[in-house]
Amino acid sequence: MATATRAEVITAPKQRSRPVFPELSIQGIPIADLHVQEIVQRQSQTYSMDREGGRRKPQFCPSFLEEAYERCRNICAEYAKTFYLGTLLMTEERQKAIWAIYVWCRRTDELVDGPNSVYMSSEVLDRWEERLQDIFEGRPYDMLDAALTHTVFSFPLDIKPFRDMIEGMRMDTRKCRYQNFQELYLYCYYVAGTVGLMSVPVMGIAPDSLISAQSTYDAALYLGIGNQLTNILRDVGEDAMRGRVYLPQDELAQFGLGDNDIFSRKVTDQWREFMKEQITRARFYFNLAEEGASQLDKASRWPVWSSLLIYRNILDAIEDNDYDNLTKRAYVRRAKKLLMLPLAYSRSLSTSSLLSQQHKNVRSTKSL
Repeated sequence: MATATRAEVITAPKQRSRPVFPELSIQGIPIADLHVQEIVQRQSQTYSMDREGGRRKPQFCPSFLEEAYERCRNICAEYAKTFYLGTLLMTEERQKAIWAIYVWCRRTDELVDGPNSVYMSSEVLDRWEERLQDIFEGRPYDMLDAALTHTVFSFPLDIKPFRDMIEGMRMDTRKCRYQNFQELYLYCYYVAGTVGLMSVPVMGIAPDSLISAQSTYDAALYLGIGNQLTNILRDVGEDAMRGRVYLPQDELAQFGLGDNDIFSRKVTDQWREFMKEQITRARFYFNLAEEGASQLDKASRWPVWSSLLIYRNILDAIEDNDYDNLTKRAYVRRAKKLLMLPLAYSRSLSTSSLLSQQHKNVRSTKSL
């Protein structure tokens, strides 16, 4: 696997010889500009929370804490079924922490996209960020916050990825267009790449990992980028109904497309060529994520590989729909998701990265 460094400019592999349509750049935001290295350094430290700024780990009634984590488990099991099943191989302490992080991320997302999003304002997000600070200082507001408070005092979690996710929600309240891929990449980092940075300290890096901690974190970030790019491609039609276009405006123009082509919901040859390039880019980030997924603690790899496989299959579904993501929503059937779990489990047991070749073989078999 090729890992991106700060100085590298990553370009898409050339796959077509036709000069009519351009290939798209895959250059994102340099890792240094996102301050990921500082996050990695802080989260890689082994330290006593009692010594950090004089803080002491808050004491919760055991039955209260058990109920708090149980509520997190139920939410994760209801809204992220396949991911939840993947967490069941993790140690109990890691399971609970991942459930607590998932619930906080879901609640944050629902501020903008949930049933009460009509009441969204910058003041709401400011209060939510203040509440996050309270969580990290041992002053949870409610039971679900208490689960995350216990988690951040049990694992070396840095607050910055959590704050960055809130910043992504702010972007959603300010922007409904993205001029270029760099702008979109930053948004994807805020709302999804941050999840990977939150998760690595909990999931743990294998003691015999063959790559650096920084490379593992980079891979986790790239998985989030790939996931969010896939979400965007899956939801083009639904987002358009809300007046939102998450596709780079300059790239649309390169293919002779614009917002009106999206709102008209007509799938043309130009649209198909455009989508082929967008899918290539999303797969590129999944490829970057593979090595890191195989270097996590062995008991924590299953949910990561499950996510990687399922999101790859969403891209396949867009292709199977003849690139019609304007009137159709690509999805992976529940039965197929469950069938992927054994494959994800087998991948989680391996430290080599062969998924790309396996995936190509599966796609070529489907076409026979």
